[in-house]
Amino acid sequence: MAKVTISLDSDLAIEVMLLAGTRSPQDAVELIVRDYLARGHRTEARTGDTADGHRVADRRSAPEEGR
Repeated sequence: MAKVTISLDSDLAIEVMLLAGTRSPQDAVELIVRDYLARGHRTEARTGDTADGHRVADRRSAPEEGR
């Protein structure tokens, strides 16, 4: 697996470590990125893929019946 090196503001890294409950900035950022991706996958599973986006848009723009 390829590795990526990034720079973060130290205050930001410390805050992330405290919220994530980790002892290193790398572990905290990796945990948060994994959580972000998992949330995205769960949302995609609930709403369908991007090709299905037109169905949601069509419902919102159509007038409600009976009103």
